[in-house]
Amino acid sequence: MSDILAVAEHRRGDLRDVSFELVTAGRELADAAGGDLHVAIIGGDVDGFADELNREGVDMVHTVSEGEEFNHDIYTQSVEALADELAPEVLLLPNTVNGLDYAPAVANGLSLPLVTDAIDVEYGDTLSVTREMYGSKVETVVEVDADRVALTIRPGEWPPAEGTGDAEISQFDVDIDESAVRSTVTGFQEVGGGDVDITDADVLVSVGRGIEEEENIALVEALADTLGATLSSSRPIVDNGWLPKNRQVGQSGKVVTPDVYIAIGISGAVQHVAGMKGADTIVAINTDASAPIYDLADYGVADDLFDVVPALIEAFGGEPPAL
Repeated sequence: MSDILAVAEHRRGDLRDVSFELVTAGRELADAAGGDLHVAIIGGDVDGFADELNREGVDMVHTVSEGEEFNHDIYTQSVEALADELAPEVLLLPNTVNGLDYAPAVANGLSLPLVTDAIDVEYGDTLSVTREMYGSKVETVVEVDADRVALTIRPGEWPPAEGTGDAEISQFDVDIDESAVRSTVTGFQEVGGGDVDITDADVLVSVGRGIEEEENIALVEALADTLGATLSSSRPIVDNGWLPKNRQVGQSGKVVTPDVYIAIGISGAVQHVAGMKGADTIVAINTDASAPIYDLADYGVADDLFDVVPALIEAFGGEPPAL
């Protein structure tokens, strides 16, 4: 059999959504390869995390009780030890800041080819990995000519696994070389605007360059407040210094998967679409009826946002600001 090993991710006491997306991707690969899906969790509340990771499709959860927060050296040693023990055909990792921190070191240590930022995978005679290139303008398919591979998947591309499984939960002991652990997390410091995590929002109201002036953002912010939504933006708004970096959606910002994404004055450049195409429902407001955002939107209003947004605010019981 050809087993799959997925390494879950947590931060500050919570499993990240990509952990459950890894389960979905891993199960698909395990079914195609005729093997089992193993999921590992390293550090923190491993027992609690293991219960959460016991989703449908998981055959075994391995817990490694080393450290509390992410540590490059501990993760590298732990994942290498797990891979040596389980010999998975595919080592599945998140394409996140943490995942990309240790994935190259693990692949190098295990002499595995590393393919990053997968948006789709197919298992046949070989493993075929779909990636985006040239700023997400084109898709390419990489054929992996190797018996084993390390692979990172982009967050938001697979639905999170649901349901309760019947996986076996097993503690995995790693003999950590403490002399090789050369750093430790001593605390967290929020950057500007860090009180908001747009990746957790159920409804996002996102503003783009069509807002024209910084003072006009108050209009979109009023709509977000009226809807009980979170305000986000495309890159030009952040580049202009009108909103902080943590509000940016897109390839160079954050990948979001809200229930509803309302794009206001956003044309739909591929870099932005890469960060929000996983939303359940997309609503676009843009005067240009041929804007690329309409190729993706479930609903669209091809009209002036300065007419549409005040009308929406009033329709939902709010008061449009005076601009």
